[in-house]
Amino acid sequence: MSIAHGPETVVLKPSKPTSLLAALLLHPNTVVSTAYLLRAVWDEEPPATARAALQTCVLRLRRLFAKYGISATTIEAVPGGYRMHCDTGTLDLVQFRTLASRAGTADGPGEELYRLREALSLWQGQPLANVASRMLQDDAVPALEQERLRVLERVCDLELAAGNCHQVLVDLYESARRHPVRERFTEQLVEALYRTGRQAEALAEYRTVRDRLRDELGIDPGPGLRRLELAILRAEELAPAPPEPARTAGATAVLALPSGASAPARPFRAVPPVPAFAGRESDRRAMAARLTAPDGPRLVVVSGAPGIGKSALARQTAHEVQESFPGGVFTLELARPDGTPVAVEEAARLVPEPAEGRRLVVLDGAAGAWQVLPLLTAAQDAAVLVTSRRQLAAVVATHGGAVHRLDVLRSAEAYALLAGLVGAERVAAEPAATRELAAVCGHFPLALRIAAGRLLTRPGLSVAACAAWLAEDPTARLALAEDAGLSVPQVLGQALDALAPDLREAFLRLGARAGAGDPSAGEDESVLEQLVEAGLLEDGPPGPYRMHELLRIYARRRVRRQETTAAAAPR
Repeated sequence: MSIAHGPETVVLKPSKPTSLLAALLLHPNTVVSTAYLLRAVWDEEPPATARAALQTCVLRLRRLFAKYGISATTIEAVPGGYRMHCDTGTLDLVQFRTLASRAGTADGPGEELYRLREALSLWQGQPLANVASRMLQDDAVPALEQERLRVLERVCDLELAAGNCHQVLVDLYESARRHPVRERFTEQLVEALYRTGRQAEALAEYRTVRDRLRDELGIDPGPGLRRLELAILRAEELAPAPPEPARTAGATAVLALPSGASAPARPFRAVPPVPAFAGRESDRRAMAARLTAPDGPRLVVVSGAPGIGKSALARQTAHEVQESFPGGVFTLELARPDGTPVAVEEAARLVPEPAEGRRLVVLDGAAGAWQVLPLLTAAQDAAVLVTSRRQLAAVVATHGGAVHRLDVLRSAEAYALLAGLVGAERVAAEPAATRELAAVCGHFPLALRIAAGRLLTRPGLSVAACAAWLAEDPTARLALAEDAGLSVPQVLGQALDALAPDLREAFLRLGARAGAGDPSAGEDESVLEQLVEAGLLEDGPPGPYRMHELLRIYARRRVRRQETTAAAAPR
């Protein structure tokens, strides 16, 4: 619990007045009985002087309020107890409940999702972490957590219904791990993994929960999880389904699963198209031809800078060729959400066993050849599509195949991506501003999708105003708060921090020298080649080494921040 006063935030120390304040805030604008407050403050049998001490606690709170400009009448003494006056501007809990309630009457799932995400953003850390009352910790905290989880379940339902399976995985991994007996989160996680082509991981999650429930509680998973397992084993398609309307704040919708007595006869289809995918036609054609070739190496590596669209191209290509792979399309994420690589042994356990029919295995986010080579052996005769910032020369040198090094989108492709995401009519009304927005984003797919997300959640924001605002500090403002994966500073920062210190310093030097001839002049060629391999620098032919504009802006900003920090440090 804390009190915010302008730019200042004061975290209250555990004390009896803090417990009293928590008990009142948990019941805003409601008369809270003296008996309840005594139990909340003293837990055990209150002392004989407890009522007088309670009044002293109220006085201490009123003095504290006065210090931070809060009216003393905020706590009102009424017959039988006290009442705390709060509204959406003074108490986060009131604001949370108001947003959750209004979400149930929103005009469509998009607006509902926005309101619920806004409500969840108000939660910061464990509720009542600095409140000593055992009664409130035992009774009130679990009730508050249930309110939050109901809203989070609804958010995940809406994201899945919208087809945003990749975006919601971070939320679902964390929720399923922290609340293992709350089966709805596991259902959503299994469904999201399956619908993104990660069948082996989906089954592994199901079996982990099934074993835990049997070992710890002696029960089997509920019907929802059992239906999901059957759908995966039958290779049934789980198409996005519209969520049921929320009848009350935080109500949970259940996605309908297909039923049937036998597996479908048509080819396996579990890889949805990438929403509003644009461009890369020649790459897609060449990749499809290589992966579906009847003989020769069926290995494709997609490499390039962070955020340049490697994973999106791989997913779109897998969607387009999946009918050529009746044995299934399987995606293995080789990097965790924080950017750290998955251990080879862990990834190898998820490689699917050989099955009837040709298979396609997508290895997404490989950290290097050391991670890929053992998995190629495990994948045996499958076609393999790898995405990595690195070009993985050692992989193609030993196994054959093709490398597609991605550049930024062309201007027309970036415009088409924004039109597909934001809506053709909206961008057609401001064509010049849309091209300017694409330029501010450096024609990077990641940055373009972040900018589109900002426009979609702010219907009244013009494209021109969005472009102007982002242009002031693109590498800081190109970020969506609810998803670390949709953040240019986060993605570029992870890539840079993964480098050795000498390479990191060389990258920052190159970025700082932009505009002064060839910025790579005087640099060790082996260092430059390692930066190219890391996806942070491009080389010719023709011409010298070059750095994408968005990466250059990020490098300059990071150098300025380091200089500011160094100047402020004590000497």
